[in-house]
Amino acid sequence: MNPIQHQKGLIVITGAGQRVGLHCATELLQQGFQLAISYRKLTPGIRALQQAGAHCIEADFNQLDSMAVFIDALAPYPAIRAVIHNASSWQADRKESLSEGQTVLSQLQQDAAVFDAMQHIHARAPYLLNRALLPKLMAGPDMADIIHITDFVATVGSSKHQAYAASKAALDNLTLSLARKLAPKVKVNSIAPALLMFNEGDDAAYRQKALAKSLMAIAPGPDEVLQSILYLLSSHYVTGRILALDGGRHLQLP
Repeated sequence: MNPIQHQKGLIVITGAGQRVGLHCATELLQQGFQLAISYRKLTPGIRALQQAGAHCIEADFNQLDSMAVFIDALAPYPAIRAVIHNASSWQADRKESLSEGQTVLSQLQQDAAVFDAMQHIHARAPYLLNRALLPKLMAGPDMADIIHITDFVATVGSSKHQAYAASKAALDNLTLSLARKLAPKVKVNSIAPALLMFNEGDDAAYRQKALAKSLMAIAPGPDEVLQSILYLLSSHYVTGRILALDGGRHLQLP
């Protein structure tokens, strides 16, 4: 497929190998967008996207040389319609008690490793990619979009995933800064989901407890994110907003 002749333009999605990212990539491809996606591990989902015509690029955004390879791979495309930052990692904080024989230095190193990893994938990588790809976002004839996939916990915090929540909050703040800077040519928004779907290993007790946290009491699935993306792509006016997909969970907090 010739990217120059593609009618709906190019959408770049980071982290599209599974779950929400894979669903959105598959559906956007079927709707006529050209797709370039990043992945870290070759999965059946990536193979299916390749067969369907997506440009799939292996990249580790923790490494600047790998990020540069990803950016260089987009050189044939004269313009980008949208960049969707979905690449993510969910690491828990270290348990606060010192284990036997552990030094203060090793404790600091472990905490720093988790914090740095979360900031790198959720804040640094989008910041760097947005800056590198901005000329292509500005090059198209119409509005372009940057969409950050953040998280409900960015606004309420997390007791066990503090570094993760802080990194997603940083990404929400980046949304605000970029929206101010890039309007009116590029709209910049966040989509902040809470629970969307379960993992196969989640037992009934966990599912019941998790569902009770929202007013809607369902796990709506990845299509909630897709529909939000389509809404933002079609809007001519919405920018600098954090679109919460939380089922009213914010009203359930004590």
